[in-house]
Order: sequence, then C-alpha cells, then structure tokens
Amino acid sequence: MQKLFINGGKKLYGKIKIDKSKNAILPLLAGAIMVEGEVVFEDVPPLSDVVNMCKILQSLGGSVVWQENNLVVDMTNLSAHDILSPLASKLRSSIFALGPLLSRAKIAKIAYPGGCEIGLRPIDIHLSAMRTLGAKIVEKNGYIYANGSAMEGADIVLDFPSVGATENAMMGAVLTRGITRIFNSAKEPEIVDLQNFLNKCGAKISGAGTNQITVEGVSKLHGCLYSTIPDRISGGSFLLTVAMCGGDVEIENFLPYHNQALLSKIKQTACFYDIKNDKIKIRSDGKLTTFGEVETAVYPGFPTDLQPQIMALASVCEGYTLIEENLFESRFLHVSELKKMGADIRCKNNVCIVHGKDKLFGAEVSSADLRGGMALVMAGLRGEGYTTVSGVEYIDRGYYQIEKILSQVGADIKRIEE
Repeated sequence: MQKLFINGGKKLYGKIKIDKSKNAILPLLAGAIMVEGEVVFEDVPPLSDVVNMCKILQSLGGSVVWQENNLVVDMTNLSAHDILSPLASKLRSSIFALGPLLSRAKIAKIAYPGGCEIGLRPIDIHLSAMRTLGAKIVEKNGYIYANGSAMEGADIVLDFPSVGATENAMMGAVLTRGITRIFNSAKEPEIVDLQNFLNKCGAKISGAGTNQITVEGVSKLHGCLYSTIPDRISGGSFLLTVAMCGGDVEIENFLPYHNQALLSKIKQTACFYDIKNDKIKIRSDGKLTTFGEVETAVYPGFPTDLQPQIMALASVCEGYTLIEENLFESRFLHVSELKKMGADIRCKNNVCIVHGKDKLFGAEVSSADLRGGMALVMAGLRGEGYTTVSGVEYIDRGYYQIEKILSQVGADIKRIEE
C-alpha cells in the first residue's frame, strides 16, 4: 500500500506547470475510436485514468503507443465492440465509448462503469440520448447492449446539462447520417475541446460552449495532431493549495477564463494574484478571511470538482463559510477526515457550515475519492506536525506524481510504501 507522508507547516515558493486536462483527454481518447488513421495527442500525463482508457482502446483492437510525452493512438483496425467489467469497473469514463462505438461500429456492449464513489451519477441520460438517435438498447446482467444500425440525426433534449451525456451525444452523431441538434447541452471547456478535436479530424460540429450544439453527420474521420487544454481543476487545486499554505508561486499553463468562479472566491480571502497570459502568480501569508459561501453548479458556476479543496481552504479562513453541493449527493466523504485534523465542519443534507480556525494538525487520514484526497493533502501541508494520507490510488487518477510537483515548491511530502 502506498501513502503520502507530509510534514506540514511550510510555505510554498517557486513554479508549478499544469498538465493537460484529464477531463478533456478521456473523451478525446474515446472519440479516437471513430478515427481511421493515427492520432497524436501531445504532452499527455500518464494518469491512471488515462492508462485505463488506453487499455480499453487496446481491448477494442486499437494501437496505443507512448512516444516520450506524446500518446499515439490508431483505431483504424477496430475489431471489437465490447468493454468488459474488469476494464469498465475501473473507470467512470468507460461510458464515453458508447457513442463512438455506435457511431462507427453500430454496435456496443459495455459493462456498467465504475470510478470514484461520489454519488449515483446515473447513465440514464446517456442512454436516452442514444435512443433518441435511434439506437436499440437493452440493459441486463450488468451490461448495456446497444444496436445503432438504425441511427439517424435527431433533436436531443437533455434533461440536465450533463457533461458526459453531451459528449456522448456529440460523438454518437458524428458518423450518423443527418443533422443532430443537442439542446440544453453542457458548456464546459472540455466540451469545446472535444468539438475542436473532432472537427480537426473531419467532423462538422458547431455550438460547443453554448446550450445548443449542432452535428452534421460525416462518413469518415481522419487522424491529426492535437494538443488538449490545460487541466482547470488541477490548476485550481494548486492555486487553493498555495492560498492555504501561504507563499509565492507562479502557476504556468493556467487559463483564467476557465476558472472565473474560483478566482472570484480567491480574491475575497486576502490573497493576491497577478495574471499574465497563461500564468498566474499567487501570494498568500496564510492568514485568510472567509469568502462567505460557495454553491456548486454546472459551468460557468463553481465546479463540484473543486468543492472538497475549497472546503479545506475554508477550514483555515477566519469566519464562517457555507458550502452547498448541488451536483453529487455523496461528495462530503472528506469531511470526517478533515475533522480528524481539527477542522470545524457541520453538515446536513447537501450543506456544510465551516467555522475557520487558524490551525490544523497532522493525522492519519484516508482518501475515498480523487478530489477529496487532494483536499486532505492540502490540509496536511497546512497542518502542524505529520500527516499520512492513504488511498493514494484515488489521487493518482487526477494528479500525476503529486509529491514531486509539491516538493518542487518547498513542500515536505513523499510517497512511502507500507
């Protein structure tokens, strides 16, 4: 078992470079299923989620090769259409393969997806979109059996602006005859990135970033060289970490227009930041004031993927902070662990009240999901004494070698084996 061992209380100084977006590259890899030809994704971090998605592509007959930092994918010889439980159970994003498989192969068999236990996250909205396009879908024995031989363009109205369902609907329509319009679509930057990638491969998609996306079906996609967007959640996490611990750090590959909801909170905490192009320099003395309240919402609202991290920050901000989680009903698993470190947090239903204190203390804690794990790392870095964080496999899903990144800016953190 691996753990992170942290000696807290140190301020951070230096530079951090943000990796490419995990939440963008996963649907892009799924989109590559539809491409006949070689796709080269530049500077892809070998996160565990990315590695698992690559295994899925290989199980479908694809070629996946790492060339230094680039990921070369060739799905020309697609030979299978089923994703079995051992692969799907490790990765929520395995469901992204449904749309591409139906679009190209017209048939799919996919086990129900796994991933972090942060809530129900039903896939009904994904299946409804495929059915609207004309797919025949049967759910039985833990698998989704889908036949897309009768699919054609249609108007899809999403009950909720789900990111994953929007992406699946887009990909399901790419190689489907006719015009598809997706209403109430999600607006996240990752949606725009998927549109840009698919269009570079020959798709005809417009409207990404708005609440209506139009896809004109094409007969074939070709390969390309593509560089995806920076990880806005990773960037936000490290920004919050510096604010919490104190110090002076320049964060590179940070796109401020992807993180406006977060920046509006940060500037209320007595931190100072300067933005120049894709760099943000943040300075903090670690003596913070509350930003009042946070309500998670779909983009451009405050992202649920930063809720645990900003709760950790709130635990050391003077005053009371209200945090309302509106997207996932089980995304407070980190609360009990933060309390072990001295945080004063009270929760009822989907609302937590955090009474900020000046000090946290080291403890043995365990992460139960990716973003909650990052919140515990942040608390350990700020806390007095030693902290051990288990459940590192969750953190590795979204932050590649987090101990090396943080050590470079002065944190006393290392990975240990037990």
